[in-house]
Amino acid sequence: MINLSTGAFYERSTRQIGSLRAQAETLQQQIGTGERLERSSDDPVAAARLRMLARTERITSVDTRNSELAEADLALTDQTLSSIADIVMRVRELAVQATVSTLNDDQRAAIGVEVASLRENLVLLGNSRNITGHALFGGQAAGQAYVDNGSGNGVQFVGTAAVTPLEIGEGQSVVPGLTGPEIFQFDAASGPTDLFAVLDGLAIALAGGGQAAADASSAALADLDRGLEKVTTAQTVVGSRLNWIDLMTERREINTERIADERTSVGGADIAVTMSRLQETLTVLEATQASFVRLANLSLFSMLR
Repeated sequence: MINLSTGAFYERSTRQIGSLRAQAETLQQQIGTGERLERSSDDPVAAARLRMLARTERITSVDTRNSELAEADLALTDQTLSSIADIVMRVRELAVQATVSTLNDDQRAAIGVEVASLRENLVLLGNSRNITGHALFGGQAAGQAYVDNGSGNGVQFVGTAAVTPLEIGEGQSVVPGLTGPEIFQFDAASGPTDLFAVLDGLAIALAGGGQAAADASSAALADLDRGLEKVTTAQTVVGSRLNWIDLMTERREINTERIADERTSVGGADIAVTMSRLQETLTVLEATQASFVRLANLSLFSMLR
């Protein structure tokens, strides 16, 4: 009977001390990590909510990467459009000069050389690359957007007709670029054309000289104005898309802050409360250990004295 009681006493004391030590270790871990839950069974409802928040955060991270990619491509598109507009305005200045009646054929031919050079620069801009190395204005094409068949033979668009939209959150998407035809092609008085053809035709006419060169320069002004209008319209479209990305980024940042606050309230440990509970547990553990030592040292003879 005495042996059984002694064994039960030691077993009960060991379990009690072990439980208190486990509680203390759990509380210390909560203070270190800032997390209240160690496993889902600690609070199944809170754990389920935390999993939903984690899933939302993963989706948000994908939306953030898409937004950054779209913003980079659109910013590069905007810069390239500005360069294209500069070329068109410079060609227009040259066309105005070429209409002056006092110019001779050699002077107009010199202007034609510069126009031809600007045409080549325009083709280079049409074949710009985005941050991933694909054609900036080629739609979904990985290679070049345009093939230059040489002076008089035209520039051919070899890209695709559309750009793949990117999801940027809350079911919203943005088209991260433009295709070449959306920038260079337009309807002239003589029918559909593009800026490459206008510059090419003007350069050839200026090289030919005579009254035809002056007439071609005058006729080119209206086409250049229409082409410049198409470019500025494209810039407006790109600007509105960049603004849309900024708006969605702000909303996503607000949502991220909300998720962080909810994560803290659902699964975070209140450091002040947890430290108080830890101190209380350590005090009880210390008292329990001291009581165990004192009781373990007692014997029947000690009780009889």
